[in-house]
Amino acid sequence: MMTIRKKYLIESFVALVMSAAFVFTVLSCRNSTKTDNYADDIQAMKQLLNSENLSDEARYGIIKKISTTLLSQKQHTQLIVYLTDWVETHPQDKFNAYWLLMVAHSYMQTNADPMAEFYFERIIKNYPDLEVEGQSIHFLCLENLIKISRNSDSRIKYFNQLINRFPSSVSITEMYMRLAREYENIGEWTKALRTYNMFLEQPDAASIQITDIPDAYNYAKTLIDFNSSPKDWTFRSLASLETAIKEAIFRYQPNRLDAIRSKVNFFAVSWKQDENASTGQVDFSMANYMHGNRISYDKELIPGPTPNEAYLRTTGWTTMPTWYFYLREVNFPADPDIHGRWEWAGIYIGDML
Repeated sequence: MMTIRKKYLIESFVALVMSAAFVFTVLSCRNSTKTDNYADDIQAMKQLLNSENLSDEARYGIIKKISTTLLSQKQHTQLIVYLTDWVETHPQDKFNAYWLLMVAHSYMQTNADPMAEFYFERIIKNYPDLEVEGQSIHFLCLENLIKISRNSDSRIKYFNQLINRFPSSVSITEMYMRLAREYENIGEWTKALRTYNMFLEQPDAASIQITDIPDAYNYAKTLIDFNSSPKDWTFRSLASLETAIKEAIFRYQPNRLDAIRSKVNFFAVSWKQDENASTGQVDFSMANYMHGNRISYDKELIPGPTPNEAYLRTTGWTTMPTWYFYLREVNFPADPDIHGRWEWAGIYIGDML
């Protein structure tokens, strides 16, 4: 990776001073002021580029000045045309990756993300990495590609490059979570589960806060735990699950109820609590709440907010007498034999709000 060191800084400064002097001379001859048309200033700097014996770094300083002047005037089209023409006609310029980076950013600023993506990709594929002002060009390209790309296959490629090439510049924990989600989006469940496992193995997995992925840790842990479980509490249909629960209550079989309920993230909360909160995860024996009581249940299920959910209202329990059993369809495409079955996933305690 090339680095612009002190020599570049000194020569760039000299080039800018020379450029400023040249422009001042030209403008003075025209009896102009500093507020004259920016195009004249750019033309003067372009003439300066034709000077002999300019070093690469001095030339870099002039071209960057031209580019930043165009950007300050929001002349994105002119900037794109100028820099792409420069790269085309000067293929040996070691800063071409940087010029194309400016082109890509200009496309982003004009909401032309597909064109920006094309140029970010072109830089990574065709140009060696370049460090300018302490930043890797390839790293900046990958960061921007992840922001603008809507294709999961492409995003998987970008996340893997960030993890493998720039591990010290990113949160590996967050990268694993985001990569796993992309694998999940395209149905690559073997890779998704392996990557979720890698996320959970990170020391800050339980505490990390990831924008737009709330409760990332519990999400990943539930998937991994469910995948590792026997899943023998699931039922082929909602009707068969309902029948099994009602029969266990009618026959006063708390052990059977314990066997029927989900063994992963089963919750018992009030209606105002979050079933995903750590206080909601429970592991208890139903016998403690049935002892000496006569438990009854409604004849019909109560439909849930979606066709994949339902409630069974029951009464007679110790402490708060009314419990709603929460039944849901299993959403686990990683295992087609389990996906679409039904489970008793939790309990809402008290009267329904």
